[in-house]
Amino acid sequence: MKLKTKEKIILLKTALHCILFIPALWVFYLAIQDQLGADPVQELTHFTGLSALKVLLLGLLISPLAPKIKFIPLMQVRRLVGLYAFFYASLHLLSFFIFDLQLDWPLLLSEIIKRPYITVGMFAWLVLFALAITSPMFIRRKLGKRWQPLHNLVYITVPIVVLHFYWSLKSGWIEPAIYLIITLVLLSFRSQKIKRLCTQKLVIRKLKSTV
Repeated sequence: MKLKTKEKIILLKTALHCILFIPALWVFYLAIQDQLGADPVQELTHFTGLSALKVLLLGLLISPLAPKIKFIPLMQVRRLVGLYAFFYASLHLLSFFIFDLQLDWPLLLSEIIKRPYITVGMFAWLVLFALAITSPMFIRRKLGKRWQPLHNLVYITVPIVVLHFYWSLKSGWIEPAIYLIITLVLLSFRSQKIKRLCTQKLVIRKLKSTV
């Protein structure tokens, strides 16, 4: 029996919940059982941060992939994927704040100011936070034309997350380079849109300068 579009979306969302949520439960279970190796805090922080980046890349993949595989319901789960990216980014931040900094707010502020990789990481989290709280449809309606420019910030956020990942490593550049290449390839599918956005911003600046 052929499934209706609504049923396909429900099945797809259920599958995504399983794929994206269960790994978080599993890694925290391993942490509780003291099975994350010699440095469980580092493993937990690394896993949640890298998961956030992977889910962000998955979100960038959806738009160019859906038309090619002729599975339009895929477009209906972009919001869910984006929320999971924020979920893992928040777990990453909380892991660092709770286990590394011991809930020391002044120390967190100091680290954000002093360490560039934490500065850019915090900026990326704030952008994802803004995208998450403005993702519900009723907020989208209230924002109107302002909603899309805000959510276009994801195009600069993903490269920033890759930069955060690279700067956070004590050594090695191959893995961040791989993620950067993947990011650039996925952004290339939106090259026309990004150029159009940049052109619009330049025009707006010129108009403001003439006023």
